[in-house]
Amino acid sequence: MKQKKNTVKFLVDWAAVLALLVCFVVFTAMKGSAFFSESNMVNILRAMAINTVFGIAATVTMAPDGFDMSAGTLASCSAYVFVSAYLWFGLSLPMSILVCIVATLIMYQLTMFLILICKIPDMLATCALMFVHQGLGQWYIGGGAVSTGMKTPWNTAPVRTALSESFSAIGRAPWIIIIMLGCVLTAYVFLNFTKHGRYLYAMGGNKEAAKLSGIDTKKYRYLAGMITAVFIAIGGILVASRGSSAQVMCCDNYLMPSLAAVFVGRTVGGAEKPNALGTMIGSMLVSTLENGLTICAVPFYVLPAVKGAVLALALIAAYAYKKES
Repeated sequence: MKQKKNTVKFLVDWAAVLALLVCFVVFTAMKGSAFFSESNMVNILRAMAINTVFGIAATVTMAPDGFDMSAGTLASCSAYVFVSAYLWFGLSLPMSILVCIVATLIMYQLTMFLILICKIPDMLATCALMFVHQGLGQWYIGGGAVSTGMKTPWNTAPVRTALSESFSAIGRAPWIIIIMLGCVLTAYVFLNFTKHGRYLYAMGGNKEAAKLSGIDTKKYRYLAGMITAVFIAIGGILVASRGSSAQVMCCDNYLMPSLAAVFVGRTVGGAEKPNALGTMIGSMLVSTLENGLTICAVPFYVLPAVKGAVLALALIAAYAYKKES
Protein backbone atom coordinates (compact mmCIF):
# COMPACT_ATOMS: atom_id res chain seq x y z
CA MET A 1 0.00 0.00 0.00
CA LYS A 2 2.80 2.39 0.94
CA GLN A 3 4.68 1.50 -2.25
CA LYS A 4 1.56 2.26 -4.28
CA LYS A 5 1.16 5.67 -2.62
CA ASN A 6 4.81 6.50 -3.26
CA THR A 7 4.41 5.55 -6.92
CA VAL A 8 1.31 7.69 -7.28
CA LYS A 9 3.04 10.62 -5.57
CA PHE A 10 6.05 10.30 -7.88
CA LEU A 11 3.82 10.27 -10.98
CA VAL A 12 1.88 13.29 -9.76
CA ASP A 13 4.97 15.25 -8.74
CA TRP A 14 6.70 14.69 -12.05
CA ALA A 15 3.62 14.62 -14.31
CA ALA A 16 4.69 17.73 -16.24
CA VAL A 17 8.18 16.39 -16.91
CA LEU A 18 6.81 12.98 -17.89
CA ALA A 19 4.27 14.63 -20.19
CA LEU A 20 7.10 16.63 -21.80
CA LEU A 21 9.10 13.44 -22.41
CA VAL A 22 6.03 11.71 -23.85
CA CYS A 23 5.51 14.64 -26.23
CA PHE A 24 9.08 14.35 -27.49
CA VAL A 25 8.77 10.57 -27.97
CA VAL A 26 5.37 10.71 -29.70
CA PHE A 27 6.13 13.62 -32.02
CA THR A 28 9.53 12.17 -32.92
CA ALA A 29 7.92 8.81 -33.69
CA MET A 30 5.30 10.50 -35.86
CA LYS A 31 7.40 13.10 -37.67
CA GLY A 32 11.02 12.05 -37.15
CA SER A 33 13.58 14.69 -38.02
CA ALA A 34 10.85 17.17 -38.93
CA PHE A 35 10.27 17.46 -35.19
CA PHE A 36 13.45 16.27 -33.50
CA SER A 37 16.03 18.34 -35.31
CA GLU A 38 18.42 21.04 -34.17
CA SER A 39 16.55 23.77 -36.02
CA ASN A 40 13.18 22.75 -34.56
CA MET A 41 14.58 22.51 -31.03
CA VAL A 42 15.80 26.09 -31.46
CA ASN A 43 12.30 26.99 -32.69
CA ILE A 44 10.78 25.55 -29.51
CA LEU A 45 13.25 27.41 -27.29
CA ARG A 46 12.63 30.65 -29.17
CA ALA A 47 8.86 30.19 -28.98
CA MET A 48 8.91 29.52 -25.24
CA ALA A 49 11.31 32.36 -24.40
CA ILE A 50 8.80 35.20 -24.15
CA ASN A 51 6.20 33.10 -22.30
CA THR A 52 8.92 32.03 -19.87
CA VAL A 53 10.02 35.61 -19.13
CA PHE A 54 6.43 36.67 -18.46
CA GLY A 55 6.01 33.48 -16.45
CA ILE A 56 9.03 34.40 -14.33
CA ALA A 57 7.42 37.79 -13.66
CA ALA A 58 4.27 35.99 -12.51
CA THR A 59 6.35 33.54 -10.45
CA VAL A 60 7.94 36.34 -8.44
CA THR A 61 4.54 37.97 -7.93
CA MET A 62 2.91 34.75 -6.78
CA ALA A 63 5.73 33.76 -4.41
CA PRO A 64 4.36 36.07 -1.65
CA ASP A 65 0.78 35.09 -2.62
CA GLY A 66 0.28 37.97 -5.04
CA PHE A 67 -1.38 37.93 -8.45
CA ASP A 68 -1.05 40.24 -11.44
CA MET A 69 -3.59 40.26 -14.27
CA SER A 70 -2.17 43.43 -15.82
CA ALA A 71 1.31 42.14 -16.74
CA GLY A 72 0.44 41.80 -20.43
CA THR A 73 -1.02 45.27 -20.83
CA LEU A 74 1.82 46.85 -18.86
CA ALA A 75 4.34 44.99 -21.04
CA SER A 76 2.66 46.50 -24.12
CA CYS A 77 3.26 49.94 -22.62
CA SER A 78 6.88 48.94 -21.98
CA ALA A 79 7.24 47.95 -25.63
CA TYR A 80 5.81 51.32 -26.74
CA VAL A 81 8.32 53.16 -24.56
CA PHE A 82 11.23 51.01 -25.74
CA VAL A 83 10.65 51.40 -29.47
CA SER A 84 9.63 55.06 -29.25
CA ALA A 85 12.76 55.89 -27.24
CA TYR A 86 14.85 54.27 -29.95
CA LEU A 87 13.01 55.51 -33.06
CA TRP A 88 11.26 58.74 -32.08
CA PHE A 89 13.88 60.20 -29.76
CA GLY A 90 17.01 58.57 -31.18
CA LEU A 91 18.36 57.16 -27.91
CA SER A 92 21.02 54.46 -28.03
CA LEU A 93 19.92 50.85 -27.60
CA PRO A 94 21.27 50.51 -24.02
CA MET A 95 19.68 53.83 -23.04
CA SER A 96 16.36 52.80 -24.64
CA ILE A 97 16.40 49.58 -22.60
CA LEU A 98 17.15 51.55 -19.42
CA VAL A 99 14.39 54.08 -20.11
CA CYS A 100 11.96 51.22 -20.74
CA ILE A 101 12.79 49.52 -17.43
CA VAL A 102 12.61 52.79 -15.46
CA ALA A 103 9.29 53.73 -17.08
CA THR A 104 7.85 50.30 -16.23
CA LEU A 105 9.02 50.62 -12.62
CA ILE A 106 7.34 54.03 -12.41
CA MET A 107 4.08 52.70 -13.87
CA TYR A 108 4.15 49.78 -11.43
CA GLN A 109 4.02 52.22 -8.51
CA LEU A 110 0.29 52.58 -9.18
CA THR A 111 -0.13 48.82 -8.83
CA MET A 112 1.69 48.87 -5.52
CA PHE A 113 -0.32 51.90 -4.34
CA LEU A 114 -3.64 50.15 -4.96
CA ILE A 115 -2.50 46.90 -3.35
CA LEU A 116 -0.43 48.11 -0.38
CA ILE A 117 -1.96 51.50 0.46
CA CYS A 118 -5.57 51.12 -0.69
CA LYS A 119 -5.56 47.43 0.30
CA ILE A 120 -7.43 46.35 -2.81
CA PRO A 121 -7.06 42.60 -3.53
CA ASP A 122 -4.40 41.95 -6.16
CA MET A 123 -6.70 40.48 -8.78
CA LEU A 124 -9.25 43.31 -8.57
CA ALA A 125 -6.60 46.03 -8.61
CA THR A 126 -4.71 44.60 -11.57
CA CYS A 127 -7.91 43.87 -13.51
CA ALA A 128 -8.76 47.58 -13.25
CA LEU A 129 -5.22 48.51 -14.27
CA MET A 130 -5.51 46.43 -17.45
CA PHE A 131 -7.84 49.09 -18.82
CA VAL A 132 -5.72 51.93 -17.46
CA HIS A 133 -2.61 50.58 -19.20
CA GLN A 134 -4.46 50.03 -22.45
CA GLY A 135 -5.84 53.58 -22.44
CA LEU A 136 -2.61 55.31 -21.42
CA GLY A 137 -0.52 53.24 -23.80
CA GLN A 138 -2.69 53.94 -26.82
CA TRP A 139 -2.89 57.62 -25.88
CA TYR A 140 0.92 57.73 -25.83
CA ILE A 141 1.29 56.16 -29.28
CA GLY A 142 -1.68 58.00 -30.76
CA GLY A 143 -3.73 54.86 -31.33
CA GLY A 144 -1.30 53.34 -33.83
CA ALA A 145 1.83 51.23 -33.82
CA VAL A 146 5.38 52.36 -33.15
CA SER A 147 7.35 51.19 -36.16
CA THR A 148 9.64 52.36 -38.93
CA GLY A 149 8.21 54.60 -41.62
CA MET A 150 5.57 56.15 -39.34
CA LYS A 151 5.38 59.69 -38.03
CA THR A 152 5.13 60.47 -34.35
CA PRO A 153 1.68 61.25 -32.87
CA TRP A 154 2.62 64.95 -32.99
CA ASN A 155 3.24 64.66 -36.76
CA THR A 156 6.99 65.11 -36.77
CA ALA A 157 9.56 62.86 -38.36
CA PRO A 158 11.25 60.42 -35.96
CA VAL A 159 14.95 60.83 -35.29
CA ARG A 160 15.61 57.31 -36.63
CA THR A 161 13.93 55.84 -39.67
CA ALA A 162 15.29 52.30 -39.39
CA LEU A 163 16.06 49.70 -36.76
CA SER A 164 19.61 48.51 -36.33
CA GLU A 165 20.71 44.90 -36.57
CA SER A 166 21.51 44.89 -32.84
CA PHE A 167 17.93 45.98 -32.06
CA SER A 168 16.43 43.07 -34.00
CA ALA A 169 19.02 40.59 -32.73
CA ILE A 170 17.60 40.79 -29.19
CA GLY A 171 14.45 39.04 -30.34
CA ARG A 172 16.21 36.34 -32.36
CA ALA A 173 18.21 33.25 -31.43
CA PRO A 174 20.56 32.98 -29.67
CA TRP A 175 20.02 36.21 -27.70
CA ILE A 176 16.35 35.68 -26.91
CA ILE A 177 17.21 32.21 -25.54
CA ILE A 178 20.19 33.53 -23.54
CA ILE A 179 18.03 36.29 -22.03
CA MET A 180 15.34 33.75 -21.10
CA LEU A 181 17.88 31.49 -19.37
CA GLY A 182 19.38 34.51 -17.59
CA CYS A 183 15.94 35.49 -16.23
CA VAL A 184 15.24 31.92 -15.07
CA LEU A 185 18.63 31.62 -13.37
CA THR A 186 18.30 35.02 -11.68
CA ALA A 187 14.84 34.22 -10.32
CA TYR A 188 15.89 30.72 -9.25
CA VAL A 189 18.90 31.96 -7.28
CA PHE A 190 16.97 34.87 -5.76
CA LEU A 191 13.96 32.82 -4.63
CA ASN A 192 15.85 29.76 -3.41
CA PHE A 193 19.23 30.98 -2.16
CA THR A 194 18.67 34.42 -0.63
CA LYS A 195 16.92 35.36 2.58
CA HIS A 196 14.71 37.76 0.61
CA GLY A 197 13.41 34.93 -1.56
CA ARG A 198 12.79 32.76 1.50
CA TYR A 199 10.87 35.62 3.09
CA LEU A 200 8.67 35.88 -0.02
CA TYR A 201 7.94 32.15 0.12
CA ALA A 202 7.20 32.46 3.85
CA MET A 203 4.64 35.16 3.05
CA GLY A 204 3.11 32.93 0.39
CA GLY A 205 2.81 30.08 2.88
CA ASN A 206 1.21 32.10 5.68
CA LYS A 207 1.29 35.89 5.59
CA GLU A 208 0.15 36.37 9.17
CA ALA A 209 2.75 33.94 10.51
CA ALA A 210 5.42 35.68 8.42
CA LYS A 211 4.40 39.04 9.90
CA LEU A 212 4.47 37.69 13.44
CA SER A 213 7.96 36.27 12.84
CA GLY A 214 9.25 39.78 12.11
CA ILE A 215 9.10 39.93 8.32
CA ASP A 216 8.09 43.35 6.96
CA THR A 217 5.40 42.00 4.63
CA LYS A 218 4.68 45.34 2.95
CA LYS A 219 8.34 45.92 2.21
CA TYR A 220 8.81 42.48 0.71
CA ARG A 221 5.57 42.63 -1.28
CA TYR A 222 6.84 45.91 -2.72
CA LEU A 223 10.21 44.30 -3.50
CA ALA A 224 8.45 41.47 -5.32
CA GLY A 225 6.49 44.04 -7.32
CA MET A 226 9.61 45.91 -8.41
CA ILE A 227 11.35 42.71 -9.50
CA THR A 228 8.20 41.71 -11.36
CA ALA A 229 8.19 45.06 -13.16
CA VAL A 230 11.76 44.52 -14.38
CA PHE A 231 10.85 41.12 -15.85
CA ILE A 232 7.72 42.62 -17.43
CA ALA A 233 9.87 45.29 -19.08
CA ILE A 234 12.26 42.62 -20.39
CA GLY A 235 9.30 40.72 -21.82
CA GLY A 236 8.06 43.87 -23.57
CA ILE A 237 11.54 44.48 -25.01
CA LEU A 238 11.72 40.92 -26.38
CA VAL A 239 8.28 41.20 -27.99
CA ALA A 240 9.13 44.54 -29.61
CA SER A 241 12.51 43.33 -30.83
CA ARG A 242 11.08 40.08 -32.19
CA GLY A 243 8.36 41.94 -34.09
CA SER A 244 10.63 44.89 -35.04
CA SER A 245 7.87 47.21 -33.80
CA ALA A 246 5.51 47.87 -30.93
CA GLN A 247 2.08 46.97 -32.24
CA VAL A 248 -1.12 47.95 -30.42
CA MET A 249 -1.64 45.56 -27.47
CA CYS A 250 1.34 43.51 -28.68
CA CYS A 251 1.91 41.76 -25.33
CA ASP A 252 -1.66 41.33 -24.08
CA ASN A 253 -2.03 37.75 -25.36
CA TYR A 254 1.00 36.50 -23.43
CA LEU A 255 -0.76 36.68 -20.06
CA MET A 256 -2.70 33.41 -20.17
CA PRO A 257 0.12 31.20 -21.57
CA SER A 258 2.53 32.58 -18.97
CA LEU A 259 0.08 31.91 -16.13
CA ALA A 260 -0.44 28.40 -17.50
CA ALA A 261 3.33 27.86 -17.36
CA VAL A 262 3.44 29.00 -13.72
CA PHE A 263 0.57 26.77 -12.60
CA VAL A 264 1.95 23.75 -14.43
CA GLY A 265 5.36 24.53 -12.91
CA ARG A 266 3.91 24.54 -9.38
CA THR A 267 3.37 20.79 -9.69
CA VAL A 268 6.92 19.92 -10.77
CA GLY A 269 8.77 17.94 -8.14
CA GLY A 270 5.90 18.41 -5.70
CA ALA A 271 6.97 22.03 -5.13
CA GLU A 272 3.40 23.27 -4.55
CA LYS A 273 4.68 26.82 -4.93
CA PRO A 274 5.69 29.05 -7.85
CA ASN A 275 9.28 28.30 -8.83
CA ALA A 276 11.51 29.41 -11.69
CA LEU A 277 12.60 26.00 -13.00
CA GLY A 278 9.04 24.68 -12.87
CA THR A 279 7.82 27.71 -14.80
CA MET A 280 10.39 27.07 -17.53
CA ILE A 281 9.36 23.42 -17.75
CA GLY A 282 5.69 24.41 -17.92
CA SER A 283 6.43 26.88 -20.69
CA MET A 284 8.46 24.25 -22.57
CA LEU A 285 5.59 21.77 -22.30
CA VAL A 286 3.09 24.25 -23.74
CA SER A 287 5.46 25.32 -26.55
CA THR A 288 6.42 21.72 -27.40
CA LEU A 289 2.78 20.72 -27.65
CA GLU A 290 1.99 23.69 -29.86
CA ASN A 291 5.03 23.06 -32.06
CA GLY A 292 4.40 19.32 -32.40
CA LEU A 293 0.71 19.68 -33.15
CA THR A 294 1.46 22.35 -35.75
CA ILE A 295 3.96 20.03 -37.48
CA CYS A 296 1.28 17.31 -37.38
CA ALA A 297 -1.03 19.71 -39.28
CA VAL A 298 -3.53 20.09 -36.44
CA PRO A 299 -5.71 23.19 -37.18
CA PHE A 300 -4.47 26.27 -35.34
CA TYR A 301 -7.86 26.92 -33.76
CA VAL A 302 -7.65 23.61 -31.86
CA LEU A 303 -4.36 24.51 -30.14
CA PRO A 304 -5.86 26.68 -27.34
CA ALA A 305 -8.14 23.79 -26.32
CA VAL A 306 -5.18 21.41 -26.14
CA LYS A 307 -3.12 23.84 -24.04
CA GLY A 308 -6.08 24.43 -21.75
CA ALA A 309 -6.58 20.69 -21.31
CA VAL A 310 -2.92 20.23 -20.35
CA LEU A 311 -3.21 22.98 -17.73
CA ALA A 312 -6.45 21.51 -16.36
CA LEU A 313 -4.94 18.02 -16.07
CA ALA A 314 -1.85 19.39 -14.32
CA LEU A 315 -3.97 21.27 -11.79
CA ILE A 316 -6.29 18.29 -11.23
CA ALA A 317 -3.33 16.01 -10.59
CA ALA A 318 -1.69 18.45 -8.17
CA TYR A 319 -4.68 19.63 -6.16
CA ALA A 320 -6.63 16.37 -6.11
CA TYR A 321 -3.66 14.59 -4.58
CA LYS A 322 -2.99 17.46 -2.18
CA LYS A 323 -6.60 17.40 -0.97
CA GLU A 324 -6.47 13.63 -0.49
CA SER A 325 -3.21 13.91 1.46
